[in-house]
Amino acid sequence: MASDTTRRWIERVWYEGALSGVWLIPFGWIFAAVAALRRGLYTSGMLPSFAVGVPVVVVGNITVGGTGKTPPVIWLAEELRRRGFKPGVVTRGYGGRTAGPVLVAPGMSALEVGDEPVLIAARTHCTVVVARDRVAGARLLCDSGVDIVIADDGLQHYRLRR
Repeated sequence: MASDTTRRWIERVWYEGALSGVWLIPFGWIFAAVAALRRGLYTSGMLPSFAVGVPVVVVGNITVGGTGKTPPVIWLAEELRRRGFKPGVVTRGYGGRTAGPVLVAPGMSALEVGDEPVLIAARTHCTVVVARDRVAGARLLCDSGVDIVIADDGLQHYRLRR
């Protein structure tokens, strides 16, 4: 993990356009080109993506630092439940030790699966799976009976077809 000083510098460069980060611009162009190529390989079918048999909704954004994706995930899961769906959430589980896929069970600690999955499961009473491999996590959700998958912070996970 980055030190607090490094994190603050990155956020200052990202959000405020600090001049100390101007040397990063060429790296940004390279990253954008690689990201566009990767997305193109998935959308063209040259790299495989996998459907899991239910709709997949991705909640995410492209930014640095915590940007508040968990509240919209919770709202969406609650709203879908209110409308008669049985949603499940697949998430990475940052801060937890497990690579997954693992179902988040009542009483699991944030040290095991991360604080956000524990919060999402407790607030929504939905099935939550922690998985670095989002396809495997979404499949586990489908096996548990969900009819719609919410992919938390999944914009870059093109293997999981939306």
